[in-house]
Order: sequence, then structure tokens, then C-alpha cells
Amino acid sequence: MVGPSEEVLDAFGLSEPAVLLPGGQGETWRSGAVVLKRAVSESVWRAEVLAELADSEAFRVPRPVRSLRGEWVEFGWEASELLAGATDVRRQDEVLTAAEAFHAAVAGLPRPDFLDGRNDPWSDGDRIAWREQLYDGSPAYAELTAPLLDAWRPVELGDQVVHGDLPGNVMFADGLPPAIIDWPVYWRPPSWASAVAVADALCWYGAEPGLAARWAHLPEWGQMLIRALIYRMATDDLAGGAPTWTEARRSGYAPVIELSLSYAG
Repeated sequence: MVGPSEEVLDAFGLSEPAVLLPGGQGETWRSGAVVLKRAVSESVWRAEVLAELADSEAFRVPRPVRSLRGEWVEFGWEASELLAGATDVRRQDEVLTAAEAFHAAVAGLPRPDFLDGRNDPWSDGDRIAWREQLYDGSPAYAELTAPLLDAWRPVELGDQVVHGDLPGNVMFADGLPPAIIDWPVYWRPPSWASAVAVADALCWYGAEPGLAARWAHLPEWGQMLIRALIYRMATDDLAGGAPTWTEARRSGYAPVIELSLSYAG
């Protein structure tokens, strides 16, 4: 993976060589106390929001860094401050508590226009889960999602900007609030974002079923879990097709599907 060029470093006033950071899908780099990654459609919007977001005792966010010209993006790259801490997927209750506070802090923001232009497996998977986009999928996908689709029903919940990929994107450091990083923006109910985090933790991070029970007070919990699982499985199927559905992949989802249906009522 090619990192930021000298041109990019110079644009942000950085003098130290860029070093690849672990995680971040191999696309996140560090120069001194600044993190650099390739800009996406939401980069400028996100930078403007995070730059103005009030400090909180419940969570931290990486403040964006302007270039020497005062821009948020230069030569296709964005920059933010390096935060102390490391992710820990075992601490999902703390992840969810921090996310609640974060979502409350951004609840008043209007729907961003860039959402309409996103076309990728994650955005399409989200639309499929909410029945805003039709999708048949591979035979394995159809088999796994069939009981979820049968239990799916409409809900009346308010949408807002939320973080759609929480479990591995919250960092912990002693004496500091959790840090919420790498914000993929979605326009959904906050309880959906929590359900995605719980589903991920149950499927892939060794969480116990009690995690779902502890957060079952959230609005339309069963329906949010159903949508969370359809979203993840549709994304998997769109990105990888039939070869995605190894025995390990199917067995990761199967018990969580059953558990989620128990909350659907």
C-alpha cells in the first residue's frame, strides 16, 4: 500500500516520514502526532462536524487537522490528531455506552447529501436491510436471511447520523474517555448502530448472549438486530459472493440469527 507522498506531508506541514499504522485496512498512516488516510466522500463533512463537536467526559474524537492552506483535504488525503489508546473488542458494553453519548451529541445534525451518492457493498447492504433496495443474493445468503426476512416488520423510529462500525473503532486509554474513531456515517436510528455492534461482537468477537440482553431496552431491539444481521450478511455477499459462505462464516452467523429472532416478538 502506497502511503502519503512528500507532497501530502508538505501540504499538512509534516516533517516526519509516514509510518503505516496497524488496522485501518492498511490505509492509515502516521507522521508524528498526525494520522493520515485517503479522503472519501464524507471527509470534509466529517471534519467540519468533529472540529466543532463539544468536548465530552463520555467520549473522545480525533480532531481533524487543516492543511497549511486551511483545507481539510489535500491531494486526496485527510489528516487528524493521533489519539492515545488501543481498541479492545472485549469491552463492548463500554463501546456501546460511549456510542450512546456520541450519538446524543450529534443527534441534531441534518442528513448529509453525500449519503445518496455512496454505492459500495456497505451502503448497499444497509439499504437492503431496510428494504430500500431489492437483492436476491447467493443461495447461502438467501438461506441464512430467510428467517430474518420473515420476521422483518416496519418500525417508527427517528433517524440521525450514526457510527455504523463501532466494535473495532473505539479505543481505550487509562484515565481517558473512550475514543471513537474511523466514523462511517449512516442515517439510521441509534439503536440500529448499537445492534450492529452487538451482532458483530456476538458473531466474531466472542461476546456472550448476555450482551444482547443488557441492551434489549433499546427501541425496537429485535427489529434492529434483524436489520443489523441482514446488513452485515448482504454486505458480505455483495463483496465476496458465494465463496464468502464458508462453514466458519455460516456458523458465525447462525446462532446469532437464532438469538436475534428471540427478541423479535
